[in-house]
Amino acid sequence: MNRCYAKVREFLHKARRLTTSFSPPIAAAATASLSSSAASKISSSAAMDDIHQTLTTRLCIIGSGPAAHTAAIYAARAQLNPILFEGDMANDIAPGGQLTTTTEVENFPGFPEGIQGFDLTQTFRSQSERCGSKIFTETVNSVDFSTNPFKIFTNYKSVLADAVVVATGAVARRLHFPGADEFWTHGISACAVCDGALPMFRNKPLAVIGGGDTAMEEASFLSKYGSKVYIIHRRDTFRASKVMQKRVLDNPKIEVLWDSVVVEAYGEEEGKQRLGGVKVKNVVTGDVRDVQVSGLFFAIGHDPATQFLGGQLELDSDGYIVTKPGTTLTSVRGVFAAGDVQDKKYRQAVTAAGTGCMAALDAEHYLQEIGAQEGKTD
Repeated sequence: MNRCYAKVREFLHKARRLTTSFSPPIAAAATASLSSSAASKISSSAAMDDIHQTLTTRLCIIGSGPAAHTAAIYAARAQLNPILFEGDMANDIAPGGQLTTTTEVENFPGFPEGIQGFDLTQTFRSQSERCGSKIFTETVNSVDFSTNPFKIFTNYKSVLADAVVVATGAVARRLHFPGADEFWTHGISACAVCDGALPMFRNKPLAVIGGGDTAMEEASFLSKYGSKVYIIHRRDTFRASKVMQKRVLDNPKIEVLWDSVVVEAYGEEEGKQRLGGVKVKNVVTGDVRDVQVSGLFFAIGHDPATQFLGGQLELDSDGYIVTKPGTTLTSVRGVFAAGDVQDKKYRQAVTAAGTGCMAALDAEHYLQEIGAQEGKTD
């Protein structure tokens, strides 16, 4: 269902851009009296005007998840009139980020009955707008942090901002094999902590793909809820720390399938779009076996969405933005980072929201500081 919402929203975003690429009077004239080629030229001209639109703001927020919208809510309440770019299928994910790929969310405060991930992102967005944030469904392609005001560029706009919050998140790595896309969010996930306690996985056999600390943590977590947990690993040894390995290997509910890869996922029964099992191939012997599981969790890492920064912020060895401990300050004064783009440990919606709040407060203090230096007030 969430994938349907995301696809519909993507279609509406594109339709909106097409219908707003030229003004209503021009559109009417084009429909009434111009040839299709002339109308195309007018549309192109209007689009070029839109591309060259320049906006100015005290604070620009880049992102669309809980970190970005929490920052926007706090900034708007502080009367900073923030501009937020939520992206247009950035990194092939709908505005709202990783939560839009999640089914029911049970661990975000305020929703005792749980809430669908996509619906939760819409509540974030609605609250941001109600508080006064200006939201654009456009993807930031590049930035220039070498000058102040900072420059942010999309395909349609350029923004001059006194401060910037980067909250673009991290994308979970996924494997692609027959059935992987079909059962994504219907039994296949990339976050055991987010989804593993859902009723659909309780007292059912489950599987984790991976061999690092994350895979060990997720398998241990799932063992609290599943009847059995398989760890499917393509090698004959783990990369995980010895402590994490021991915890897994000593757990009677966990079985390791060494030297193995998933080659196919299939449904539980004909006519139902829910995972029923996987075909696992031993890469040494070539043997393929059926493993019946109701849940399959990828634990093979994340890719932080930092490519558009062009190396202008300090990143760690895994590509995450480095922030000053206890703050959201980055290596560039006036640029702040929040959420999963700077957090490779917790990666939860609620922790992302917390750092979004921190980023907004850090940005507000920074803007007050430079305002006092320049004789301006916020």
